[in-house]
Amino acid sequence: MTIRENVQKLLAELPPGVLLVAAAKGRTPQEISEAIAAGVPIIGENYVQEAERAFSVIGRRAQWHMIGHLQRNKAKRAVEIFDMIETLDSVELAHELEKHCARLGKTMPVLIEINSGREPQKSGVLPEDAETLIREVAPLPHLKVLGLMTMGPRFGNPEEARPYFQETKKLFESLKALSIPNVEMKYLSMGMSNTYRIALEEGANVVRIGTKIFGERPEG
Repeated sequence: MTIRENVQKLLAELPPGVLLVAAAKGRTPQEISEAIAAGVPIIGENYVQEAERAFSVIGRRAQWHMIGHLQRNKAKRAVEIFDMIETLDSVELAHELEKHCARLGKTMPVLIEINSGREPQKSGVLPEDAETLIREVAPLPHLKVLGLMTMGPRFGNPEEARPYFQETKKLFESLKALSIPNVEMKYLSMGMSNTYRIALEEGANVVRIGTKIFGERPEG
């Protein structure tokens, strides 16, 4: 199937109100353009450098979300390109983003990345530390916390991801109930090509899908 057919099939399947992010890691500007033309509203990039290359060709024909780990030394360029950072996981990164957003007069929507699998090699904040981080980020005038994102551990069987999505959803609801000033628990970004159906069942309203849109990545 073509990229257009894949996108149209996905958009028809997703419930109303669910945002589709095309995970464009390793994809060409041409492939990304095809996805946008087919109706993808948001492009997700894992690396600032890759995003720069695609953005220089495509520009603002879609929204751009940072969905990979963001290094502080890339924050300056990231705030110029992205419309949302889905992977905020430290107060140090928050202050770096705040500084560069203030320079541009821009308010950046952010999601807090939750390390739901408690994997030491993965980025993200542990579930029990999320509230503390959010309370530190909330007063920053050029950042706006709008929800949570999680990757969860990778499994062959998508069903095994369910407990991690459940835990993140539970955290999302408990943080929402706190009504922290300047924080809006609006978006829950969970699920990829292999797991998005499980994520939707567990309350995700943002899904990040690559392979199911673009096909398998070429090896190498």
